[in-house]
Amino acid sequence: MTVRPLPARGEFTAPSPCTVAAALRAHLPGQSWNDLRSLCLSGKISVNGGRELDPARRLTGGEALAWNVAAPDPRRTAARPEFRIVYEDGHLIVIEKPEGVSSVPYERKERGTALDIIREAWRKQGKRGTATPLYTVHRIDKDTSGLLCFAKTKLAERGLHRVFKQHQAEREYLAVAHGQVRPSRIESRLIADRGDGLRGSTRRPHEGQHAVTHVEIIESLVAWGAGELRSPRTIAGGMARPSEASGVVVACGGPKGGANPSRVPISVAATLCRVRLETGRTHQIRIHLAEQGHPLVGETVYLRDHTRAGRRLLPSHRLLLHAATLGFDHPVTGEHLHFASELPPSFKTELQRLRHR
Repeated sequence: MTVRPLPARGEFTAPSPCTVAAALRAHLPGQSWNDLRSLCLSGKISVNGGRELDPARRLTGGEALAWNVAAPDPRRTAARPEFRIVYEDGHLIVIEKPEGVSSVPYERKERGTALDIIREAWRKQGKRGTATPLYTVHRIDKDTSGLLCFAKTKLAERGLHRVFKQHQAEREYLAVAHGQVRPSRIESRLIADRGDGLRGSTRRPHEGQHAVTHVEIIESLVAWGAGELRSPRTIAGGMARPSEASGVVVACGGPKGGANPSRVPISVAATLCRVRLETGRTHQIRIHLAEQGHPLVGETVYLRDHTRAGRRLLPSHRLLLHAATLGFDHPVTGEHLHFASELPPSFKTELQRLRHR
């Protein structure tokens, strides 16, 4: 089928009950399904005067549909309150990536990645968004927020590839995991498929990639009575003291005054951890903690062992994993660079909800 050029604007009436994409296809038979879905996702389609981003929305028939190729893409213009350029020079750029944003595109037409957001920020600064190349030297998961670095020159790319490949970068994360996590050094060999379709560890010494994770404890969140959570530091009438062995804040005493004396701490429901990567493998922190029986709060993939054991999951609107520290020697000047990122509001909101639920 010959693909006809799409007019810049147009409108028509949905003839019968169907999806938005099907109505567009019936009216514009020269356009492919993928192109029509892309029109919706990029904000070019309206239904009864309102922008429609869902190509699968069901229509009843009789709705007024219109398209405008020049309409702005909401994925490019949406506010990014948790995005920030932390450092930039002629060779590299370090940003705070929001959660829910891919480091790089994983599909050919994926938009709204960290690369796109950087170029959008450059345009707002009056620069040409595509004049400077961006080279990928490391990545963090789409659902992870925090520090991410890109090279801007081939010289910097070669140097940073060496830094990350040889595990010379300082990389620390803040994470909230289910249960009472213990300080530990976790070492294993990670493979792409442990036998059930998930990444995981293998006991075969010559397979997979060597991975080492160091876990420290910052704070324990205690389950009270019927599963409610309190930060040990804020228990009414109680005292808090650090464990001499691990630095964990533990509760001493119980509710007093107006509190219900029958409500007692029964277990640690979750733990705020500082996690240092000695190596940097795909999903390394998520896998290592899940295999220890402590999947991250907000985890959606590495849950099978936890749920099979009959353990409940704590609700969260996001994965509680944040790339908080990044340090390395500048690949061109040799200067040591060290960056720290505070927890973003979305992470703080979930943490406070766990503390005071």
